[in-house]
Amino acid sequence: MKYKIDLAKQNFILAITIFSVIFISVGVVLPKALTPIYEKILYENLSEPLNFVDDNSYNIDTDISYLYFEGNEKVYTNNLKKIIDLTPEQIKERVNNNYGKFKYHGKTYYYYKSYSNNTLKIALTDNSSIIEMSNDILIIIMPILLFTFIIVLTLMLIWSRRTLRRIGYLKRKIENIHDDDEPYTYHVEDEFHDLSIAIDNMKRYLKEEEEYKNQMYQNISHDFKTPLTVISSYIEGMEDGIQEKEEGLNIIKKQVQKLEQKVHSLLYLNKLNYIKDTNLKNNDRTDLVELIKSSSDKFKLQRNDVSWKIIIKDKKTTFHGSYDMWEAIVDNILNNFMRYAESEIIITIRNGKITFYNDGPNIDDNILDDVFTPYKKGTKGQFGLGLSIVKKTLQLLGYEISVKNEKKGIIFTIK
Repeated sequence: MKYKIDLAKQNFILAITIFSVIFISVGVVLPKALTPIYEKILYENLSEPLNFVDDNSYNIDTDISYLYFEGNEKVYTNNLKKIIDLTPEQIKERVNNNYGKFKYHGKTYYYYKSYSNNTLKIALTDNSSIIEMSNDILIIIMPILLFTFIIVLTLMLIWSRRTLRRIGYLKRKIENIHDDDEPYTYHVEDEFHDLSIAIDNMKRYLKEEEEYKNQMYQNISHDFKTPLTVISSYIEGMEDGIQEKEEGLNIIKKQVQKLEQKVHSLLYLNKLNYIKDTNLKNNDRTDLVELIKSSSDKFKLQRNDVSWKIIIKDKKTTFHGSYDMWEAIVDNILNNFMRYAESEIIITIRNGKITFYNDGPNIDDNILDDVFTPYKKGTKGQFGLGLSIVKKTLQLLGYEISVKNEKKGIIFTIK
């Protein structure tokens, strides 16, 4: 069963519990803990008068009674019966040590004895003085404890109300995470401040993600619409007889291949997101030498005017990841190079790094960091999905990719 208790009530219950524990400790545990100290003081009080009293000082009225035994004679002070209902002989039988205590009718009695000049002297009292000292301590401590409790409770209530306001603000902030809210001023940089910043960062991230998805939908729609429009136009032209069938079919075939490539890219991008969300681990390793040669052979046919170089200067040519993943990485990079390379493409594996170089035009420094963003405008149109797929795949495999302008051309580095 769940109970709904707000923070203020929880703090109040906590304060009451703490006070109860302290009250029990002070009221019960502390007196027992101080009893040995009280007893030590009491024994000192009992021992001191024995040094100067004599057998003629029997008419006293204090809470300590004195008994004297010399041979068969005994003398005791007149307050003995007020302290204990025992005869001097019975008391003498119970006094075995130099000092100590014994119980009689549920009450504790303390004694101290000395023997000098053939006379046994015994000082005897009950535990009333110890009880009185304990009560005096409690009378002093309890008001202080109560006053402290009131101050602590007040501070806790003030703190809880302030905390509730801050929690309420954070709650409203989360409930209206898609809306702009009024900023809350934090005078202390504590966990609430950190949580508020984390919510702001999440809010900013969600907003960017939403803008990114909207832009993606628009770009994908436009990306698919263009070839579909071309296909539709050529089909109508062939039906109307104003377009040669063979030429129209070739163009339609190319546009279908473009659509197929875009669909494949979208499916692969969705697959990467699924792998990321489900934390699927890939323990495969792939030798990149044969893969790079195979991918290069495919693209050489498209640009026979480009010189290809593959330089291997590392004994370790196997990298973490499946063959399909690395094929997607290499193919998308080389597909991008096909549009920009002028005369040379160089692929190098050295010191655990893979570099891809082409001698095409430099990328504008303002957009250099955005080349891996889908559909980001570049110097010659949009970058598309290819480089975004490259970066997402490498991130899943635990690698980083960077791009840098050279004096002539650009270079991609995977490490």
